[in-house]
Amino acid sequence: MPLSDRERKQLEELESGLAAEDPRLAQELSSGSVGSRFRRSAYLGAVAGMFGIVLLIAGVSTQIIAVGVAGFLLMGVGTYLLFEGHKPNLHRRPQVK
Repeated sequence: MPLSDRERKQLEELESGLAAEDPRLAQELSSGSVGSRFRRSAYLGAVAGMFGIVLLIAGVSTQIIAVGVAGFLLMGVGTYLLFEGHKPNLHRRPQVK
């Protein structure tokens, strides 16, 4: 379904606003390399975090302290790997129109 002239104009305004606000993100989106943001360490961190949860639950249910502690530590490492390099922009304020 083709876009109307009004919709096309709004889309162009959004693209130019994005390019002005965050040129690096606009470049990534236009080049199609967004998948590179999800690095191997993020996938490894997600798997390690899930395995850590399983170990923690197994340690608690069997009352083996070493297994529970290992699961907790593995969850921490997995979370670190998952969110490594993601810095939230806390100083950015939303634009009021």
